[in-house]
Amino acid sequence: MSDLKKTPLHALYKEGGAKTIDFGGWDLPVQFTSIIEEHEAVRNKAGLFDVSHMGEVEVTGPDALSFIQKITTNDAAKLGIGQAQYSIMCYPDGGTVDDLLVYKLADDRYLLVINAANIDKDVAWMQEHAAGDMQLKNISDLTAQLALQGPLAVHVLQKLTGENVAGLRPFHFIENAEVGGVKALVSRSGYTGEDGFELYVKPENARRLWCKILEAGGGDVLPCGLGARDTLRFEARLPLYGQELSKEISPIEAGVGFAVKVDKETPFIGQDVLRKQKAEGAKRKLVGLEMIERGIPRSHYAVYAGEEKIGEVTTGTQSPTLKKNVGLALIKVEYSGIDTEVEVEIRGKRVKAKVVPTPFYKRPKQ
Repeated sequence: MSDLKKTPLHALYKEGGAKTIDFGGWDLPVQFTSIIEEHEAVRNKAGLFDVSHMGEVEVTGPDALSFIQKITTNDAAKLGIGQAQYSIMCYPDGGTVDDLLVYKLADDRYLLVINAANIDKDVAWMQEHAAGDMQLKNISDLTAQLALQGPLAVHVLQKLTGENVAGLRPFHFIENAEVGGVKALVSRSGYTGEDGFELYVKPENARRLWCKILEAGGGDVLPCGLGARDTLRFEARLPLYGQELSKEISPIEAGVGFAVKVDKETPFIGQDVLRKQKAEGAKRKLVGLEMIERGIPRSHYAVYAGEEKIGEVTTGTQSPTLKKNVGLALIKVEYSGIDTEVEVEIRGKRVKAKVVPTPFYKRPKQ
């Protein structure tokens, strides 16, 4: 494990009794107590995640916006200062380089937050397409990120700051907030399907902020690992790169076409292919599956209709919230109708399932 990368909070894992795994070259906690307990904490109270392995790239200069418009599918021109946006970077054939968040810090300054396993690839892709008067800076090693998620997140965070975080709208942020005596970019966003915040700080301040949040939570905030993060995002149908999105899977196929603005003013890489997919419909579609017979659909399990292989499972598990065996699967569009019966091949045996609506979980309206 010694050659694995470690976040600034790594020493806290052992203190918290965390079980760690190799996640894309990082030694990260899969759980502190149990995946189910942590999952339920986020759904009912609050959970705190160390996501410092994520990548951050600063884009600055007069041509920063035109560059971002060229490499991403969403329309960053619509962002005001203090706003964030979910977006996708695509290859010319419509396949996905990565999904990311775009933060507008100033008219000539943006922060791009990318997936940990893709940092080197993404930065190389950006450098390859950089043009005009702009600068790219990979600040991943200079940035730590914590995610406080769950219905009590706002109550806990508000205790630690004089900023009106309760009044912060989703996908809005405060760049230089003081939280628990630490300077942080505070964003009302997350990857769990719950209300919550993502906090970006200097690595040397991450431990202090982590401890302050747990202290302010007074038992209502549980440290959480990657296991719960995955089951939470899965229930909310939030895609994971390498599973629901990849070089071979377009954002239209993955069901995140809302982040693909094919008619925006600035042409972007992959635009023509994605425009066609939006207009004519993609040949594959990401759907929800619920098992009719016993078995759990796991990633890469084949999905059949009769003797025809129609696709494969991208993610599957026993949903902690629904207490059902469910999965997401990328299948041929003609089999994607709700209640269509299919079969999942589990350990060499075909097991019955049906197509069901997604997301599997929606946060109750406050």
